Parts: sequence; structure tokens; C-alpha cells
Amino acid sequence: MLITFSCPAYADVTMFGDVAVKLLKIMGHSGTVPGAIGAEDVQAALVRLEAAIKQSTEPKASIKQLEDEDDEPAISLSHRALPLIELLRAAVRDKCNVMWDSNR
Repeated sequence: MLITFSCPAYADVTMFGDVAVKLLKIMGHSGTVPGAIGAEDVQAALVRLEAAIKQSTEPKASIKQLEDEDDEPAISLSHRALPLIELLRAAVRDKCNVMWDSNR
């Protein structure tokens, strides 16, 4: 499942469902899809997400892990969160709601 985040102030951001739900929960939401954050609550969600990413101590993938996964590099949650963080920043700047829905 893919989940797309949208707001009028930024381009849509689409990510895998498991990653999106994890980020939603970090932001203090239930992870329910579809959903929305009101403009007045976007700043708090952004602060939670940035704080969690900053405190993240995700281990880097070992060489063995990379070889076992067809040489695909591991992508950390903090890297996956960057487009969503930019969307949230734009929503705060323009005081708009953020919505998300699945692309089934």
C-alpha cells in the first residue's frame, strides 16, 4: 500500500504504507488512513517528528546485511522522513491542513 500526503503549500509526498504509518505515529497520530492534521496542529506534529528523527540512533546497515539484500542500500527512517518534514514545514508556513490517503 502507498500513502500520499498532501497540502496546498507543497507537492504531494507518496511513501510506502508501513513507513508512513510509523511516521504518523511518531507525529502523535493513530496511523489511521485516510486522515488529516488541522493547520493549528501541524507545528506540534512537525516538532515531534523532527525531535524523534534527531534522537534516532538507527544502526547503519552492515556489509553482510547489504549483501544479503541483493546489494540494496538500507535507507534510514530519517532519510525517508525528509520529504514529509519539508511538506509539514510548508504547511506551517502557509497555515494549511495536511491530509493523507492510500493509493490502493
